[in-house]
Amino acid sequence: MPKYVMWGSYCEDVLEKRAPYREAHLEGLAKQKESGVLITIGPTKDITKVFGIYEAEDEATVRQLVEADPYWQNRIWTEYTVKEWIQAL
Repeated sequence: MPKYVMWGSYCEDVLEKRAPYREAHLEGLAKQKESGVLITIGPTKDITKVFGIYEAEDEATVRQLVEADPYWQNRIWTEYTVKEWIQAL
């Protein structure tokens, strides 16, 4: 199954703004991880970018997951890109 890399950006004052949505966000990610579609995801140390790796049927599936996330719906993530990734090793 293809793998995809997602890169995105966080809003300003992310630590304060994400608080109301954090629990639902983490619960959703845990379900994705359990199902096998999400391999890993997390912020950069400076909390300006988010990086994730997905294993999915197609790019549209990854985009649906990202856009259903509370962080996207509430503008905690402000933009993102998805690229198919070829794992060399």
